[in-house]
Amino acid sequence: MPESPRRRIRALALVAACAVAGVQAAPVPPQPSRSALDAQLFYQLLIGEMQLRNGDPGTAYRAFLEAAKRTADPALFRRAMDVALQARAGNEALAATQSWREAQPDSPDPIRLQLQILAALNRVADAREPTAALIELTPASERSSLITALPRLFERATDKRQTADMLQAALAHYASDEATRTAVAVSRGRAWLAADEPDRALELALQAARQDPAAAGPALLALELLPKRPASEQIVIDHLARPGTEPALRLAYVQALMASQRFPDAVAQLQIATSERPEIAPPFLTLGALQAELRQFDAADVALQRYVALVEGEAAAPTVAPAASAVSAADADAPDAAATSEDAPSAGPTPDRDNQAKQGLVQAWLLLAQVAEQRGDYGAAERWLSRIDDPRRALQVQVRRALIMARQGKVDEAVASLRQVPERNPGDARAKLVAEAQLLRDVERFPASYAAFAVANERFPDDTELLYEQAMVAERIGRLDDMERLLRRVIEVQPDHAHAHNALGYSLADRGLRLPEARALIQRALELTPGDPFITDSLGWVEFRLGNLEEAERQLRTAWRARPDTEIGAHLGEVLWSRGLRDEARGIWRQAQARDSANAVLRETLARLQVSL
Repeated sequence: MPESPRRRIRALALVAACAVAGVQAAPVPPQPSRSALDAQLFYQLLIGEMQLRNGDPGTAYRAFLEAAKRTADPALFRRAMDVALQARAGNEALAATQSWREAQPDSPDPIRLQLQILAALNRVADAREPTAALIELTPASERSSLITALPRLFERATDKRQTADMLQAALAHYASDEATRTAVAVSRGRAWLAADEPDRALELALQAARQDPAAAGPALLALELLPKRPASEQIVIDHLARPGTEPALRLAYVQALMASQRFPDAVAQLQIATSERPEIAPPFLTLGALQAELRQFDAADVALQRYVALVEGEAAAPTVAPAASAVSAADADAPDAAATSEDAPSAGPTPDRDNQAKQGLVQAWLLLAQVAEQRGDYGAAERWLSRIDDPRRALQVQVRRALIMARQGKVDEAVASLRQVPERNPGDARAKLVAEAQLLRDVERFPASYAAFAVANERFPDDTELLYEQAMVAERIGRLDDMERLLRRVIEVQPDHAHAHNALGYSLADRGLRLPEARALIQRALELTPGDPFITDSLGWVEFRLGNLEEAERQLRTAWRARPDTEIGAHLGEVLWSRGLRDEARGIWRQAQARDSANAVLRETLARLQVSL
């Protein structure tokens, strides 16, 4: 029945009376979706808001919940639940969702909220019934997607094993259904991985991949497993070998490879991605950055300029035509794959998208300037830098300009230019000191660099990054006691600083000192950063110093495959040379020399062994 004028007048009179009495205006009460907003209900909602503002959430909660039960309105049930949550009354919040379920038994919304609250209260054992109910209410076409995402509803639960056990039981009914069995295996796998049971998770990932090789879900689970169970990578490789693989999954694999510093493998995957979808810009930026890191400057220049052309062309277009999503929304087994994709164009520009494009262009121009600088084309480097008109990047731009000046012999002028950059905040002051010290290090003015880092450490004491960098320069000028003191301080301040453990262990090994301690330090670094090729190189080097040539070769080959760095190549070549594999050693050294012929470690190795390439 429509609201009568008399009722509306009475409700307005209540508001007026409150105002006359000096009551502070309250927020507009939540409006029921029904038309039965009578005076009693309006008064009830108004009292609820007033009690909430007066610090009485209990009375407010009861008012909203009673109103919600009268009207069966979702907004009021949610308001009652929110009030209870704000008051940290978890049981009352649960009661609100239960009442909501009773009032609207066909709605999945209260069940989702109920599950999230149960997880926050760590009452996962009580979640089995609502979990089953939510699955039953979900349309069959969306059921697999929901099942795969279920572990995320319980992320806040502290007892991860209990969560895995609950899902194991709650999903049993769907594990034999051909339409949902793959999603069930993936969901259970994620739950067991969260419970620190990677072997069980890997078994489920393999099972899911066998059941449906075309599904992305098993491959995404395998990517999550990769740091703990490298064997899971084969699931990803097999899936990516299938035609029509979604680009987002390949890019997620790239991110995993980069996290392990397997840059050549990441480059190979990006080359596939860019050849399959040459119209998508972001992979070209990542590809160019990696190629620059690997000193593949010509290739990096091509990739980065392609990125710039795509982004500038897109910005110049009046509209951006919709394109096929990089992740198929229909893939029921990969509901979260879309979160890994940045490459699906939208139907038009948005502020966020425009800002991302601008920042991406600035990053590309900085990288292009770096590439040009490394190739000795200082004019091109300056042209790229001149395109950057962003005050937030002023320091980065000036650092690159200073490096260009320094490489042309104008070191003092370069340092002066850095000191003149305005400081907008304490972070800029620190960045200027670091930039000056690094510039002096890059042009091999090591004593001056050491002094600059010392000044920075005085101004920013116990900054582990600054301590570490000063230690590295201390080694270059033969101040080995200072190096060890600084690295031990880093480890004291930040016990999980893997690179400090590695640097100290490598320095001891390289000098043939305290080799068991050196090995222990490096092994600890590898525990902190599993698979890091530079730390693996250090472990191979200490094994070589200990006389364990076979183990040294194994470790160094692993490091070289992951990251064909010049210094790693120098070490691997020396081990091969010592084992009599001299032709192979020369081949490794030639590859290393092609990457960086000026590398001091490689040059010292070849000179000491009297090898001419």
